[in-house]
Amino acid sequence: MKQAASSDPAVLAQSILASRKYRDLNLPPETVIDLIQRGLDNGLKPSQAVDDARDKLHNIIAPYLGDPNYAESSEQLIGNPSFSDLLVIKTFCLKMLGKHASTRERIPYLEDFYHQIFYVTGVPHSILDLACAMHPFAFPWMNLPEECKYSAYDLHQPRVALINQFFSAAKINGQAYFGDILLHPPQKLAEIAFFFKEAHRFEQRQRGCNRAFWQALQVNWLVVSLPATNLTGRFDLADRQRKLVSETLDGLNWPLVELQVGNELLFCIHKSLG
Repeated sequence: MKQAASSDPAVLAQSILASRKYRDLNLPPETVIDLIQRGLDNGLKPSQAVDDARDKLHNIIAPYLGDPNYAESSEQLIGNPSFSDLLVIKTFCLKMLGKHASTRERIPYLEDFYHQIFYVTGVPHSILDLACAMHPFAFPWMNLPEECKYSAYDLHQPRVALINQFFSAAKINGQAYFGDILLHPPQKLAEIAFFFKEAHRFEQRQRGCNRAFWQALQVNWLVVSLPATNLTGRFDLADRQRKLVSETLDGLNWPLVELQVGNELLFCIHKSLG
């Protein structure tokens, strides 16, 4: 007699976590379990829930946006005596930023990008960088106070490890944390949270989840960025992105300032902790 397939999300998740595509990323198992559980709760059969979780995970991890060779990049940081030189640091950071589509298209506007944000929010002394990807490597262009505490969050463990190596080598007062911020929103107090080019993917993972996530953050300012066009630049997404932000903030008394730098819409949302 053929044994029935398991409907335990933790068991089902192993087929994804052990796959060639994801086994080296050391993803949080709870992320995959959550995706499968939501599929089961929506009436999918176990095999369908696994397929649905694979599709959503591909969008969450976004491998199509690019990644550096983490082992090779790490070697460049280990024991590098010249990493106290700003030009050396910036050269390395530009290489890292160029490996990921979301940060690569921001390179021509780096100085202006942060100048415009901080003109609205003020220059912060503490930052949360949420679903950060390669963005922490833009730190040298932020012109932050030396004591600024920078906390970055990502669910790609090799990326988190490299960012922590970078913080240490460049003597930045920062730390990168590994985990799923949707399941466990950071509770650190901070002046600003960056949430760059990720809110639309959160919606694809779990419709309507941004509202509770944004409310859970203990920050004065939340700076959300969204692409004004698709990756090829052929399709205008601005109205869709404004609608996403408007619907998320509906009924919340949070003033908002909208900016655009390059292909990026920036929504500076004043939460204010009081």
